[in-house]
Amino acid sequence: MSTTTPSRTTDADGTSRPRTPIVHRKRRIDPLYYLFLFPSLALFSLAVTLPAVLGFGYSFTNSIGFGDWEFIGFRNYIAMFRDQGILGSYAFTLGFSLITVILVNILAFALALGLTSKIRFTTVLRTIYVIPMVISGIVIAFVFQYLFANTLPGIGQTIGSEALSTSILADPDWAWLSIVIVTAWQSIPSTMLIYIAGLVTIPGEVYEAGSIDGATGWQSVRHITLPLVSGFIVINTILGFKNYLNAYDIIVGLTDGGPGVATRSVAMSIFRGFEGGDYAYQMANAMVFFLISIALALLQLRITRGRTAF
Repeated sequence: MSTTTPSRTTDADGTSRPRTPIVHRKRRIDPLYYLFLFPSLALFSLAVTLPAVLGFGYSFTNSIGFGDWEFIGFRNYIAMFRDQGILGSYAFTLGFSLITVILVNILAFALALGLTSKIRFTTVLRTIYVIPMVISGIVIAFVFQYLFANTLPGIGQTIGSEALSTSILADPDWAWLSIVIVTAWQSIPSTMLIYIAGLVTIPGEVYEAGSIDGATGWQSVRHITLPLVSGFIVINTILGFKNYLNAYDIIVGLTDGGPGVATRSVAMSIFRGFEGGDYAYQMANAMVFFLISIALALLQLRITRGRTAF
């Protein structure tokens, strides 16, 4: 199918004559496009969309995951907002995510600046720094669990430090700090690599112009580097919140949600609820958690709209 746009042109002497018509042709879609699209779309629908829709439906029932069930309306949602255990898991997860994403981005950005500067052995240092990224989270958690529960208290007793003599994992007020430390240790390499990718795209002439204008090192970072990598900061912030909101394996291996339920995340509450037969109840929890995650991502994009550059 094609359409033509009639038009006329005027010569220098003022004579009007028809212009050659412009033909607009509808772009033909290559059938190979559908060959790649439909299998991927079908797999995504079966693995993600369909389970999500079914889970949303079950959240309005009293199902325990199998057998008969009845429709109970919004009772699960009402009970969830009255459950202090679930509310506590939300408070812990949101606080932990906020602190960790700030800490990780600051340290990763500082390391990226160092590893893109003119120093020796940058390749070796980059290799060393990315090692935590390839180690399983549960393995890292068990190693640090031994360090926090045995090694550090032993060192504290040797040097006579009362603060270090007690395991931080046994303190309900400070156990969260151990999770932040271990999660940051594992997350910094991937965040750092994204920052390195952003820093190497900045032309050297920009820094040369800044130095000619008398910009110091910190002024260059503040007025040149940060604005030009702002898009990468947004990426790391959104990815960080997404990953930390779903924190599970490191918490299980490090504190198992303890002491008590002091470090139980929302993901842990959902999985433990499935194990205990609260299938529909935790499906309601999962739906609320999903909406909160989407809202936080949209809020981040809204705040940074028009202020980022790639």
